[in-house]
Amino acid sequence: MSEFKVRDNELSELEVQTLIRAAITARDKAYAPYSEFKVGAALLCSDGRVFSGCNVENAAYGAGICAERGAAMQAVAEGSESFVAIAVVGWKDGKSEPERGLAYPCGICRQFLNEFTDGRMSVYVARSITDYEKNDLASLLPHGFGPKNLED
Repeated sequence: MSEFKVRDNELSELEVQTLIRAAITARDKAYAPYSEFKVGAALLCSDGRVFSGCNVENAAYGAGICAERGAAMQAVAEGSESFVAIAVVGWKDGKSEPERGLAYPCGICRQFLNEFTDGRMSVYVARSITDYEKNDLASLLPHGFGPKNLED
């Protein structure tokens, strides 16, 4: 049974904290030997399931993968293609909470997520489970290109 009751893209404070906690757990698994900047993401789908991802760097820098796309690919691989919310955290090890910045999804990740939502998807960018900013994907990706753009 899911800890989340998905209702009109709104989450309770406890649900937001649970999602951020899952992103922090994913961040701890990141492979970032080059930048040392570890990112974790936890993606909530409309069926109540949560999928996590972490950034994985590569010596051929462009071959790395972002945490957000890692979580999204896992969701799709498990048959979940309707995204409701994502929590994203990222910082170098050793940073205290006040020293941490907010790690927003990059442009590629915003576009990738846009494929599986109507734009109302909540994006929680956090320093901790209690210190976060809430956005919606449409505000982070104005005039995004999506499946509807391909309709005749």
